[in-house]
Parts: sequence; C-alpha cells; structure tokens
Amino acid sequence: MDSDKQATVPKVLINLAYLLGTEVNNQRIEIPERFGRGYCAGFVFNEHIRLLILNYELREKWEVDNPDVNATARMILFKFQNVIPKPNTVSRGKEIPSVLIATSRMNTDAVIPIHTNTETINIEVDASYLKGLVDLSEKSPVLQSLLANTQPLLFEEIIFPSLQTIVDEMVNESVGEPFELFFMRIKAEELICRLLMALEKRAEKQLYALNTHDLQTIYRVKEQLLNRLDTPPVITELASSAHMSPTKLKRLFKQIFGNSIFSYYQSFRMKEAARLLTTEKRSISEVGYQLGFTNLSHFSRVFEEHMGLKPKKYSAM
Repeated sequence: MDSDKQATVPKVLINLAYLLGTEVNNQRIEIPERFGRGYCAGFVFNEHIRLLILNYELREKWEVDNPDVNATARMILFKFQNVIPKPNTVSRGKEIPSVLIATSRMNTDAVIPIHTNTETINIEVDASYLKGLVDLSEKSPVLQSLLANTQPLLFEEIIFPSLQTIVDEMVNESVGEPFELFFMRIKAEELICRLLMALEKRAEKQLYALNTHDLQTIYRVKEQLLNRLDTPPVITELASSAHMSPTKLKRLFKQIFGNSIFSYYQSFRMKEAARLLTTEKRSISEVGYQLGFTNLSHFSRVFEEHMGLKPKKYSAM
C-alpha cells in the first residue's frame, strides 16, 4: 500500500489485517475463511473525522491494538448498532437499530462489548471541529454539553428511516475509487448532522456526568423492560433492583434514551406488536393478550397512538 493510500486507512485496520495475515485493499479487509467471514472497512477523511464499518463473524475473539486511541482525546463517538441487516433474520425488540453518541470520557464498550459477531459503524469526529460547524449560542443544553466534551456523557437514539437510508447507501452503493472517500465523508457528516438535529429536540436542561457502574445499571434496566414487554414497569421495583433511588433512575434513563421509562417501554411494546401482526401474522387478540393487555379496545387505542393506524388496518398493509 503506498503512503498516500495508507494515510487514509485507520491504523487499527492495518493492525487487524496484519493479525489476520491479509492486506487492506481499497480501504477494506475481507476476513479470511479460516478466521470467519465478512469484512471491515475504514476511512480517515482528515485529522478531524474517521469511519469504521465492521460487518463480520469471527471464530474467536481478537484483541487489536488501536494506535489512534491516544489521538482521540477530543473525539466524539457515534456508534451505530444493528444497522446492517443480517440475511434471513428478523430484528426483535432489543435488536432494533440504534446509535450510541458518546464523549471521549465515556467507555461505550462497558455497555456494548465487541464480540465475535459484529455489525457496527463507528464514526469519530473531533468535538472542536464539529462545534465550529454548528451555531449553538444559547441553544440546546444537550448539544452544548456534548460538544464541550468535558464530562462523561452518552446518549442513545433509535435509528429513524432517513438515517437507515444513509447507512444503506454507505454499505451497499458501489462508488468508484476516485469518489469513494468523498462519498463516504459526505454520508458520515450527513449522519452526524441528522443526529445532532435529533438531539437538539431533547428537553433536558441539566445533564449529569455518568460513570461506568451507573451506565451498566441503566442498560440492565433497559434489558428488563425489553425482556418483559407483557408487564408494565413499576418504577419502585426497578429502582430497588437497580439499587438506585427512583429519582436518580428516572433522571439518568431519560437523559440517556431521551424518553421516560414508561414511554420507552410502551414504544417498544408497540413495535413488537407491529412485528407480531405483520411478520408472524398473529391475530389482534393474540398480540394484545401476549403483550399484557386485558382490554383489546385499549390495546387498539395505544397501538394507533404509536403506529398511526389501528391494528386491523396496520396488519392489512
């Protein structure tokens, strides 16, 4: 690989290629069959922004040194999860595509460890560079705190359709070599811009620095909600199992996910209802009762509030 090309490839990708006994070609590693399958692609657009696309299955875990880690002290991480569809599988509730947005002081792997099976896209962007692109004077405490990048913060956003469209273009569109870096940079910056627009809508006036223990606790609470969609959450019970006060639990949950515990639960409950109606072709009564509703009229009203149509019309689409 010539020096100009090498400068556009993240060093961690070069190190991974060396460990796997292969090479980086056109910004990409194909995983050798003896180690697994899939690929990794990486782009260093300039000193301010870089991108990794990881879509692979390995037969065993690997630890790869990241020479760029010391150079990312001011970087904000956008970590997209479950955005590259797996063949012949259907996403369930807790696998719904999402993106973690973290300051450099927050270790996201404490929450979502990288296993042998990975479908993620990581974008790292320098906070100062990003701050220079956006006028946030007296606006959005959430964005101001994120771009200040001085305390450990993490936010999660569910992937909405316009984001998924951009991701699909990045992963699937074939772009000639002369334009690939340009194309991928535009798409990466468009993803970031749309996410900042989404974060600006959040209403929190005060943000609280996170620590690893609290972050792990909040994510365990999230898993409890998604694993028991037939049982509406009781805040005092969740707080007791989390060893947190109800006030702290509600405050940190809303800060991370941008929604109250019950609203978050109800949203995923209705998405699961939609999946059961359309993908598994269940009847309305089966779905309602499976998800804990004793009154089907109430189920129909809640479903329409979230999905825009009554269950009968939605299942007929």
